[in-house]
Amino acid sequence: MGQLGFDFGEQPKRLTRVTPARLSTFDDCPRRYRMNYLDRPTPQRTGPWAHSTLGAVVHTALRELFDLPVQRRTPERAAALVTQHWKDGGFADAEQAAAYRERARRWVADYVEHNDVSGDPVGLERWVSAPAAPEGGPPSLIVEGRADRIDARGGELVIIDYKTGRRTPDQYEARASQALALYAVAAARTLRRPCRRVELHHLPSGTIAAAEHTDDSLRRQLRRAEETTTDLRTATDTLAQGGDPDEVFPARTGRHCAWCDFRPSCADGRQAAQAALPWELLAPRGDGAMTE
Repeated sequence: MGQLGFDFGEQPKRLTRVTPARLSTFDDCPRRYRMNYLDRPTPQRTGPWAHSTLGAVVHTALRELFDLPVQRRTPERAAALVTQHWKDGGFADAEQAAAYRERARRWVADYVEHNDVSGDPVGLERWVSAPAAPEGGPPSLIVEGRADRIDARGGELVIIDYKTGRRTPDQYEARASQALALYAVAAARTLRRPCRRVELHHLPSGTIAAAEHTDDSLRRQLRRAEETTTDLRTATDTLAQGGDPDEVFPARTGRHCAWCDFRPSCADGRQAAQAALPWELLAPRGDGAMTE
């Protein structure tokens, strides 16, 4: 991939650093963005969510697995790493936590057994960053973030993101993911190699959903990021000038309010949806039964 979106000539007076997580949060709900990134002290949050606990453990286990010598990257070792890092936060009780611990052990063991893990990734939870200009000219933003895994294949980079949620992703989701696209742009700049391919590795189903980006598709994602960044910057500046916090960063209510971390601090969110149980977003049980 060429140096898409990069320009090292005259710099604009102001560049905004953005991550996929910040952009996604602002798009989903400006008020949640404000509470998470701007309000100090941080408003009251919910307790842990079981699906987040499980996802974090699986990510940690896979990261540490690739830190090991190739001969030690076995299914048994992968499962043992899940046990080593397991936490019970957000689960209904010890029995449910134990059941999902075993599921997670099986996921990572199957992943190692059925996928080639002999190569050494270029990056594990690697921070990548790049100045970007969607329409050419001086950069208007700096896109950055931490990719789960970056592989090198045939002289090009591949962005890999692990998923442990309820829904099995497909190639369309991989292509539509702004996060993966921005990681691809930033990785190409940081590591000085082409990066077009992005993959979602869904451990519960064993699915790998992949997409190949083009210059045009990456440019579209950069334009989208720039539009969100402009709105975000305007809201932040207005707040700093004394604007009303709830008007400048309005709540974007909906079903997602049921599992928002800042539900205890948002009356609009509490009115919009009944609170979800902390374990409600877990993937279904392996035997076909839904979560409790």
